Amino acid sequence: MLLLLRCLLFLLLLVPTTMQAQQKPVGKLAPKPLFRDPIYDGAADPVVIWNRKEKKWFMFYTNRRATDTTAAGVTWVHGTRIGIAESEDGGATWRYRDTANINYRPTPQYTHWAPEVIEDKGVYHMFLTYVPGIFTDWNHARSILHLTSSDLLNWKYESSLVLATDKVIDACVYQLPDGTWRMWYNNERDGKSIYYADSPDLYHWQDKGKALTERGEGPKVFQWQGRYWMAIDKWKGLGVYSSSDLKQWQAQPERLLELPGKGPFDQAIGGHPDVLVQGDRAFLLYFTHPGRTSASNGIDPKRSLIQVVELHYQAGKLTADRDQPTYIKLTPPAARKRLKP
Repeated sequence: MLLLLRCLLFLLLLVPTTMQAQQKPVGKLAPKPLFRDPIYDGAADPVVIWNRKEKKWFMFYTNRRATDTTAAGVTWVHGTRIGIAESEDGGATWRYRDTANINYRPTPQYTHWAPEVIEDKGVYHMFLTYVPGIFTDWNHARSILHLTSSDLLNWKYESSLVLATDKVIDACVYQLPDGTWRMWYNNERDGKSIYYADSPDLYHWQDKGKALTERGEGPKVFQWQGRYWMAIDKWKGLGVYSSSDLKQWQAQPERLLELPGKGPFDQAIGGHPDVLVQGDRAFLLYFTHPGRTSASNGIDPKRSLIQVVELHYQAGKLTADRDQPTYIKLTPPAARKRLKP
């Protein structure tokens, strides 16, 4: 009888532990912040892709000169190349690797912003915002370049895209169900609204006009939970829109990452995201200016860094609780395909 009671007590103690183990998400706990640029401490606009050759995850990001105390006006947001970080543990920890070697320098001074990087048929494609100089204000033309690479480090110039105007930024490229491609971007000369262009092959593009009459930057389009989603940076959190056909978009009333978080370096709105869909899970990477407060000045309000949070879906809406721990384990694309039934 005593032995039976002891066995029952052991089982009662074991049940909560087992339930906790089952409830803990798969992956490694991601730190806060997820990544800081060691050169200028100005990482922003992240995009993540699997490096097939090196079997690592690469993060490309805009590299602002936040710690440059000599920069006048907004020159600190200009004059740098795209930074690269790498992860060998499924996206939980990142270390600085290098800057992207982009073979396009038609002007002595130039600026690289907001990379979009995808892979198709063994070739990597980058769609990059290019600014032909280093400027003290925001009033200058910018274009979107198409670049290709075989190793994600060295990039060949293919073309400068002809889009709606001469002042466009923040490309997002997504493959349509019929195999063709669509690009969404920010048209700064039309109230910073979202426009789009289509291509049969990633090399030839035809502008299609306005996609979304909303003011915002950094569109990110992805498919998850049976819907298409677009997230855009509205400078007061991320606006979220859903669609069944990638043309008509319905706004979600609630914005993501509008309220400051409580974690380290997360007390600010989230901006310009990337989304990594992993089956029934999805992860949102974003950047913050944690020192940007009404009383801040000097270097602190310029600093920006990368954070990550898991997305959740409920009742047709997306949510993201940045104060909950994020466990992440990114699976390479080839492995994900093998896991499909």
